[in-house]
Amino acid sequence: MNADEPRACTGAPHWHPDTLAVREAVERTAYGEHSEALFLTSSFVQPSAQAAASRFAGEEEGYIYSRFSNPTVDSMERRLAALEGTEDAIGTASGMGAILLLLFGLLKAGDHIVCSQSVFGATIKLIAGEFGKFGVASSFVPQTDLDAWKGAIRPGVTKLLFAETPTNPLTEVCDIRALADLAHGADALLAVDNCFCSPALQRPVMFGADLVVHSGTKYLDGQGRVIAGAVCGTRDLIEGKLLPAQRSAGISLSPFNAWVVLKGMETLSLRMHEHSRRALLLAQWLQAQPAVRKVHYPGLISHPQHALAMAQQSGHGGAVLSFDVQAATPEQARERAFHVIDQTRLCSITANLGDTKTTITHPASTSHGRLSEQQRQAAGISQGLIRIAVGLEHPDDIQADLARGLGTLR
Repeated sequence: MNADEPRACTGAPHWHPDTLAVREAVERTAYGEHSEALFLTSSFVQPSAQAAASRFAGEEEGYIYSRFSNPTVDSMERRLAALEGTEDAIGTASGMGAILLLLFGLLKAGDHIVCSQSVFGATIKLIAGEFGKFGVASSFVPQTDLDAWKGAIRPGVTKLLFAETPTNPLTEVCDIRALADLAHGADALLAVDNCFCSPALQRPVMFGADLVVHSGTKYLDGQGRVIAGAVCGTRDLIEGKLLPAQRSAGISLSPFNAWVVLKGMETLSLRMHEHSRRALLLAQWLQAQPAVRKVHYPGLISHPQHALAMAQQSGHGGAVLSFDVQAATPEQARERAFHVIDQTRLCSITANLGDTKTTITHPASTSHGRLSEQQRQAAGISQGLIRIAVGLEHPDDIQADLARGLGTLR
């Protein structure tokens, strides 16, 4: 490289994750931009007909069409892969798009998947409903019951184990290494949804996971601005299995959304540590409230998987917690939960999470509203459950906002 050539933004193996979150990207252009460039283009001009033919055939590297690849999207993928400690990553239009691509690229009719029964409601609907229509069988098991996971595996048929840790919204934590051992012993893969922790707190591949799924809409962006998703894994799985499926199906991430997530990751570690600190303060406060029956948060010593969570999540509980209000019947529980939510003035009533603004929602009627009552009960989603994704407001203000409703329950 001579002095006139732009320096690359690519990372080095010895850099720490915080540095990779700021620096890992594709090489700068000849203009030497400091902030990563945003390539808002649907296609790329080819130097010759032969070059176009070679690139479309995969015989030569080069950008051809943004449904296949784009420099801005590549930067986001490289940065996320570096943070997760994987060889590669592939961006998708949404978090559910990432799960769809994962299933679409890995499974076929006759295959079987074992999944936690406590995952996000839309994930259950996608696996059991949509893929069930095409001959993919599925079994749903309690998140923390290893014997149930083992018993559900069908030798030679089970191809994938899928877990979300912590789960949404009960924050149940699975033993990633134990599940990885089960999967690999059955010649299957383990995929982990790392949305709640992000790689700032948890890197599932360090515990044996094969694939990591993200909704970039959440903490990777961090400010509730765009919809995005990604899958991280080995180059063989990403390029050999998922990329061909994406090129055919078009489950692609837009360059603008990729750029927003790319910039969001620069502050990911700072945000996640501060989110976790404030969430722990709120969880401890909620435990002391007479109107609260139970608080679900991995950072609390009372959490059933507290020690495991601290080991897997770098000693942090994450930003999301949930709690059950005191009630005598399911009908009363729903009424009391709605009262607490409606009395808030600071918290945003929205089912999204991962924002700098604290959000509050009633899972049984929103994120898990499409499930049957039987499915909700199996997942532990009661009518009195409230989920909070703690933002970056002052903890005293968040507490005062919830006290308005909790203190006036009849």
